[in-house]
Amino acid sequence: MKKFLIVGLGNIGEKYEDTRHNIGFKILDALAKDYDATFETDKLGDVATFRFKGRTFVLLKPSTFMNLSGKAVKYWMDKEKISIENTLIITDDLNIDFGTIRLKGKGSAGGHNGLKDIQEKLNTTNYPRFRFGVGADYSKGRQVDFVLNKWSKEETSLLIERIPVSCNLITSFGTAGMSNTMNTFNGK
Repeated sequence: MKKFLIVGLGNIGEKYEDTRHNIGFKILDALAKDYDATFETDKLGDVATFRFKGRTFVLLKPSTFMNLSGKAVKYWMDKEKISIENTLIITDDLNIDFGTIRLKGKGSAGGHNGLKDIQEKLNTTNYPRFRFGVGADYSKGRQVDFVLNKWSKEETSLLIERIPVSCNLITSFGTAGMSNTMNTFNGK
């Protein structure tokens, strides 16, 4: 049976709930709910598992804080014996318009500290990543404040539509493969 590790990046704690930087956690919470999976606290994160179309999906919300995400990713890849091709990292992206989603098989960290740490721990830039656009509606030098702030009311109402699309992208990644999923979802 094929196994997939789906990692939603974010920061733990109430202070960070519903912030743009925690979109990875938010998407995984919705996905787990869709498949009646329950998160349990384990080593380096909260983990939930579900099966879909003959595949096993292991969902991970690292407890290492965003900038040290690589340690949790590496640990769970090794523990579950999941290859890098079957590991998907979900992150926010300031360089993409709000709500736009983009799946890529490799690439740079793009200034994202969570991705930088994963790259360093895995010793490669060749790993699947799912970037969720949060836009760049902030003044110069206020990038950190922007990603650590809560969603606006307008964004929150639009997330109701974007989160299910994101969940569908994840299950497609596991069942239809990288190329088909990119063709179906990128830019949508």
